[in-house]
Amino acid sequence: MPHLWPESAPVPLTDKKCENAKCPTGKVRKRFYDQGGLYLEVLPSKGRYWRWKYRYLGKEKRLALGVYPEVSLKDARKRTADARRALDEGRDPGAVKQEAKLAAKVALGTTFESIARTWWDQWKGARSARHADYVIRRLEFDVFPAIGRLPVAEVTAPKLLAMARKIESRGALDIAARCLQTSGQILRFAVAHGVLERNPASDVKPSDALRPRKKQNYARVDSKELPELLRKIEAYDGAARTRFAMKLMALTFVRTGELIGAKWPEFDLDEAEWRIPAERMKMGEPHIVPLSRQALEVMACLQSIRGRSEMVFPGDRDHDKSMSNNTILAALWRMGYKGRMTGHGFRGVASTVLHEMGFRHDVIELQLAHSERNQVSASYNWATYLPERRKMMQAWADVLDAARSTGKVIPIGKVARRAA
Repeated sequence: MPHLWPESAPVPLTDKKCENAKCPTGKVRKRFYDQGGLYLEVLPSKGRYWRWKYRYLGKEKRLALGVYPEVSLKDARKRTADARRALDEGRDPGAVKQEAKLAAKVALGTTFESIARTWWDQWKGARSARHADYVIRRLEFDVFPAIGRLPVAEVTAPKLLAMARKIESRGALDIAARCLQTSGQILRFAVAHGVLERNPASDVKPSDALRPRKKQNYARVDSKELPELLRKIEAYDGAARTRFAMKLMALTFVRTGELIGAKWPEFDLDEAEWRIPAERMKMGEPHIVPLSRQALEVMACLQSIRGRSEMVFPGDRDHDKSMSNNTILAALWRMGYKGRMTGHGFRGVASTVLHEMGFRHDVIELQLAHSERNQVSASYNWATYLPERRKMMQAWADVLDAARSTGKVIPIGKVARRAA
């Protein structure tokens, strides 16, 4: 058989030979072959292990079949025969064994939470650490308290719906829908591994069970109110690092999470660039933020108060973590902008003003790191339109300077023409 390892002993093993099998002094191991690739591997530590050598898709592989004498010669041959049948069916016996181990692991923990954690351990491998951490925290906070202790067979559509509606009751419509969706994935995992016969989540759709979610519009000031806001930021009497965070957000209009998670190695101040890695971007793509002259001045101020942390905006208590994502929002509230402006609001103001200044929509959307970048160019890369984006970011910073000093937004068409 071409996929079996051809090496066999002239005389098959016997129970007596297995019992007397030893590793000679000075050898790392010794193999005692039976037939069809089955052999007993003896180590200097006196451990004796059954192995089966085979080929799958042209590659040599070995399958562990157990420890002698717990697994007898007869049992080892039976396990080899079972593995050979899987190979004859075109399946890798090693993969079949791993699947069986996973199924057994899932079956051991029959509560929803135990299965969810097994699912998460396998699922997280292809996701960013940030996203995986968000999912498990959301399960721990919202899902497990409601249905985590239930045997998975007792998780029904009404119980899933009750869990989602409890989350919805506090106004977290998006989180309610996501928790319902994640629970469905976990239950599909249970079905795939033979713990459940069918997925009860298939009977519940977020659109049928929960109130429709409105598109989120972040509070933001009108461009006419921008000069006063900028002056209040300049005069902010709270922590200096918070004031610089608001100034840099206004100048770069990145998302709040992207700003507060900034690390010093991301900045090349000589090249006037901030390169945000893919794992910190919402769309999962690396992003370049050209730094204007004014943004570089803010970075210089931040360098003057820099500590040992690699975080540009470290937390007050733990300098290895970023400041809270509510820090900027709280500062805006202190300045009288509660319900009127958020950190995210700078993005909306910048988009409006830059469109009025005459900059191309494609360029603005790329700088905002919106998903529309994939429609702009099939060969998108993080440096697309970079020269034009540099001019735009400097023009935007000049507009902010002028607005703060004059109390009004400068005629925007003239600024665009000067920057071009």
